[in-house]
Amino acid sequence: MEILRVEHLKKVYGRGENEVRALDDVSFSVEQGEFVAIIGPSGSGKSTLLHILGAVDTPTSGKVIMDGNDVFAQKEEALAIFRRRQVGLIYQFYNLIPVLNVKENITLPVLLDGRKVNEERLREMITLLGLEGREKHLPNQLSGGQQQRVSIGRALMNAPAVVLADEPTGNLDSHNSQEIMNLLRRSNEQFHQTLIMITHDENIAMQADRIIAIEDGKIIRDEVNRA
Repeated sequence: MEILRVEHLKKVYGRGENEVRALDDVSFSVEQGEFVAIIGPSGSGKSTLLHILGAVDTPTSGKVIMDGNDVFAQKEEALAIFRRRQVGLIYQFYNLIPVLNVKENITLPVLLDGRKVNEERLREMITLLGLEGREKHLPNQLSGGQQQRVSIGRALMNAPAVVLADEPTGNLDSHNSQEIMNLLRRSNEQFHQTLIMITHDENIAMQADRIIAIEDGKIIRDEVNRA
């Protein structure tokens, strides 16, 4: 089942001689439960694409249809709810709240949405993340790999339609990078979670089901990586 469709997406910065086409007529679709890696050199448009998919930025033209909803046809209040409930974001630099412990950081999106924490899902998350016994630790009491695990838990806690990961291993050594990739793969398989990951590392990208390569704002390659 299709969970995401991008139609003729364009993002233009500046005008005239200063015009830059960050995205130039980008179209693709993603099936529910797919694990997609988007690769490309610096300045290729991949981060711009991720920000638009997460409704953090808006396109100049084109559509993003997620879980049957035309994302940018929604009013601001509905768009804010969409960001909280339908999209989970994982960043390179974790972005944890330093005064909140592991459990509080993971459940923050649910609480900000005014909803009750699903304790069973929280326990599943803690187990999946390998953070048992660290629920009350603050971020500065955790390693970089553990902090990234918390940020993944935060992204997954709301059971979003799509999780968007922006260079999730970019700030980690090779051992922790592989642990994070194994964790993302387990979340994909255990929860049938749709994942879209930005990376410049082709070795990391090869662990996804599908690779989309972007260059100069255009898709130059879109291929299945796993049978």
